[in-house]
Amino acid sequence: MSDLLGNFRLYLLAFILPLLLSLGLTPLLRMLAVRFGHLDKPTDIKTHKTPTPLLGGTAIFAAFAVSLVAMRFYTSFPTGTLRDLRLILLGGGVMFALGFIDDMRKPYGLGFKTKFAVQFAVAIFTALYGIRIHFIQPDYLGFALSVLWIVGVSNAFNIIDIMDGLSAGQAALAAFGFLLIAFPSESIYVNFASASLAGAALGFLPYNFSKKYKIFMGDSGSLLCGFVLAVVALGTRYSDVNPLGVYAPLFILAVPIYDTIFVSVMRLKRGHSPFLGSRDHFALRLEKLGFSPRQVVRLASLATLALVLFAWLMTQVPVAWGVLIVAVLGLEFILIGLAIAKIKI
Repeated sequence: MSDLLGNFRLYLLAFILPLLLSLGLTPLLRMLAVRFGHLDKPTDIKTHKTPTPLLGGTAIFAAFAVSLVAMRFYTSFPTGTLRDLRLILLGGGVMFALGFIDDMRKPYGLGFKTKFAVQFAVAIFTALYGIRIHFIQPDYLGFALSVLWIVGVSNAFNIIDIMDGLSAGQAALAAFGFLLIAFPSESIYVNFASASLAGAALGFLPYNFSKKYKIFMGDSGSLLCGFVLAVVALGTRYSDVNPLGVYAPLFILAVPIYDTIFVSVMRLKRGHSPFLGSRDHFALRLEKLGFSPRQVVRLASLATLALVLFAWLMTQVPVAWGVLIVAVLGLEFILIGLAIAKIKI
C-alpha cells in the first residue's frame, strides 16, 4: 500500500511539473512567435480568421521533456524503463522537430511524402527497439501493424487539430485514460509519460482557448502528442482478465482515429486524395449544424471520457460483457458516421 501511495505521489508530480511549465512557457513562446512572425495564416480550409502564433507545440514538448528528465532524479528507474523513456524522448523529439520545420514552412509545408518518410523511419526504429505489438503472430505482422499504428495515431492527432482545444484536449484525456489503466501495474514508463503529456497539454489549453492570447500548437505539438500516445498504448497489458481488452487503446483514441478514417473516406468518395486538406471533419460538420466550437469540443471530450470508462471496463469484465461493449460501441460509431456524412459542408 505504501509503495502504491508513493508511486501515486510521483505520478502526481510528473503531472503537475509539466502543467506549471507549460502554463509559464506558452505565453513566452507566444510573444516570440509574434515578434518573429511565426504565424499560421488563414486559408480556404482553415477555420481561424486572423494570423495566429504557432509555437504552442514547443511549450508542450519542452514541458514534457523537462518533466521526464527531472523525474529521473526523483526516482530510481529500472534500466528497461529508463531506456523506454529515452526512446520516447528521442522519437518524440524527432516528431516535434518534423512538425516544427513543417510549421516554419507554412502555408506550403514539407509535403506529405517527406513527412511520411520521417514518420515511418521513427516508427520502424521504435518497433525494432522492442516497443511494439507482441501478441500477433507471425512476428513480422505484429511488427508491421505496430509501425502503421504509430504513424497512424501520430497523424490522427494532426488531422483532428482543426478547432481550438480539440486535439490537445483529446491528447490530455487519452493520456489520463492510459494512466488509469496502467497505474495499478508496473508499466512505469507508460505512467510517467502519460502523466507528463497530460500536464503539458493541459497547460497549453487555456491559451489555445483564449481570444486575447490565442496560440496554436501546430504540427509540432500534434505529431508529438500522437507519437507519445501511440507508444504508451503499446506498453500496457490489457488482456489479463479479458482477451478483448486489447481493444482498449482503440476506445481511448477513438475520436481522433474516427475522424481520420471519416475524413479519408469522404475525400476518396469525392475522388480527392486523402492526404490533401479539406473541411470534411466531423467537428466542422457539427459546427455546420449550429454547435459552437466550444460545444463541439465539449461533446468530443465527453465522448472520450465515456470511451475511457468503457476501455477500462474492457480490461476488467468477463468476455461476454466485452463482446457486448465492442458490439454496441461499434454499431454506435457506424450510425453516427452515417448521420454525420449526410451533413453538407
